[in-house]
Amino acid sequence: MIKHRTRFQILYDSCLAMIAFISFLIVAASFFSKSISLKNTTILNLMHVFLIIYAVDFFARMPKNKNAHRYLFDNTFDLLSLIPLHPAFAIFRIGRVFKLIRSHHLLWRFGLDGKFSKTVHRFIYTSGFLNLFTVSMIILVLSSLLYSVVEHISYPSALWWAITTATTVGYGDISPTTNIGKFIAAFLMIGGVGFIGLLTSTITGFFTSEAATQEDDMTKLFKKIDQLDHKIDHLQRQLNLERRKNTRKK
Repeated sequence: MIKHRTRFQILYDSCLAMIAFISFLIVAASFFSKSISLKNTTILNLMHVFLIIYAVDFFARMPKNKNAHRYLFDNTFDLLSLIPLHPAFAIFRIGRVFKLIRSHHLLWRFGLDGKFSKTVHRFIYTSGFLNLFTVSMIILVLSSLLYSVVEHISYPSALWWAITTATTVGYGDISPTTNIGKFIAAFLMIGGVGFIGLLTSTITGFFTSEAATQEDDMTKLFKKIDQLDHKIDHLQRQLNLERRKNTRKK
């Protein structure tokens, strides 16, 4: 019974991950290819079907978790992908693919769980990167969503404005014209820049600590090599003494 349930769970998660990957490919292709448009009727209907499937899955899993706040935070990307205002939000479903890999230990099952994957896992889940990245994405998505409604521009353009503003690049090609838009921009400048800065410092700090750890490991390795050299020299001297004693006896 347990094996059957496990197989069903793997199959279920795999199907949702496949839908997530297809959604991600469609959205990504729409950005890079003019022949694929999210306004196409067939593609739009397909994305609506995927949206309904994901919405049912998201709210069906919620009662199984005792801590609702933790559930919402852990499934932030799934929640963002349910925003129906623009199909581009489906790009956040790619998080379901990584969740499938992690929850079912697929890297370990396929023999790919090496030093690199452990470093990536430690970087994402131990360094605090995932929490900061999630909060940053929430700020960017909500700010751009409100900005697109208030300033009456397309959501992709609003998201581009939010990213350039939060990263302090500020090309100036898009700027707020209404008082509410300026308020949203001020909020993004204060909150978004702060979290983006923390995110950047977290990435830098992790790789700096990794480099320091590797340097310490190399130092320890060199010390061990020196100790082995000393032991070999000591053994060589003892062998030479034994040979001399044997030669004198002869």
